[in-house]
Amino acid sequence: MHRLTMIAALLLFSGLLHAAPTVTQLQDKLEHPWSLAFLPGEQGMLITERPGRLRLWLPGQGLSAPIAGVPQVYAEGQGGLLEVLLAPDFSTSRRVYLSFAEAGDEGKAGTAVGYGQLSTDNRRLENFKVIFRQQPKLSVGNHFGGKLAFDRQGNLFIALGENNQRPTAQDLDKLQGKMVRLTADGAVPPDNPFVGQAGKRPEIWSYGHRNPQGLALNPWSGVMWENEHGPRGGDEVNIPQAGKNYGWPIATYGINYSGLAIPEAKGQKVAGSEQPLHYWPVSPGISGMAFYDSPRFPAWKHSLFIGALAQEALIRLTLQGDNVVSEERLLEDRGERIREVRVGPDGYLYLLTDASNGKLLRVGL
Repeated sequence: MHRLTMIAALLLFSGLLHAAPTVTQLQDKLEHPWSLAFLPGEQGMLITERPGRLRLWLPGQGLSAPIAGVPQVYAEGQGGLLEVLLAPDFSTSRRVYLSFAEAGDEGKAGTAVGYGQLSTDNRRLENFKVIFRQQPKLSVGNHFGGKLAFDRQGNLFIALGENNQRPTAQDLDKLQGKMVRLTADGAVPPDNPFVGQAGKRPEIWSYGHRNPQGLALNPWSGVMWENEHGPRGGDEVNIPQAGKNYGWPIATYGINYSGLAIPEAKGQKVAGSEQPLHYWPVSPGISGMAFYDSPRFPAWKHSLFIGALAQEALIRLTLQGDNVVSEERLLEDRGERIREVRVGPDGYLYLLTDASNGKLLRVGL
């Protein structure tokens, strides 16, 4: 082997030199795809399109017709059909969870979550039942959140935006700007932090969130992580703890889109609020988030991958425990808004791009 080639190989093996990712386009013609979930075995994946369609994608076959039984959605602004998530016991229950923007009175909307049973032919959701509604409904098309994830105890976490109504993120009698924790059937766990407290919603796990766009269970610690959009600056990664306040809008590293300060802000660090685990002074427009815990690509071990909408990149954070020790930007040359990031059962990353002609991409090394 040539000396320079050998040195490069040694550096690559040691992790000091990173191979460029390989990208394979699996599908296009997706209308603003938002989320995906892998069905077990060789059954493909479910993909949501924000206008209100749920599709099955299969290798070699492509996209199915829209799956029947999906609830009507409020497809305005950032609203529509959002997350798709399989129940932990999907192999027996066939239960599929969806989050979506739901219309209310006077043109307002809020985030809702429900589930149905996927038919054995994968063509319809049966007996769809709404188990959660964000109250009050305050959105006119902004900041729905909508990310879903189960913890190891089978509790369902729901990340909710503040509907672009900033002060509501601090109001414990409202479900805007909150992380909610429910049982799989939508009941309130008795150990939620505000259970039994007057004027406080018992569904709330944590508060002071702006517009969550990523939610994932850390596979090494078993703890839920969340990311969210700041305004102009101040995108954050948090580890939401029970009853804690994550600051928005009184504590933020961002400013208003006008260039002026956030009216309610008291500083970047405010007593009684938690600091983010990691933040960006200039907002990448962070989105879907996935921990990498597969042996397929050892160079990615202990990484957290996050999509970037505004900066059109895939962000790789290298972790040591709960600390971010380095950051890398990937796929910047593609010029595509990355909406969703998932790790497939085969160890590849699967991405959705946010566009009227959105794509499903497979990424490896």
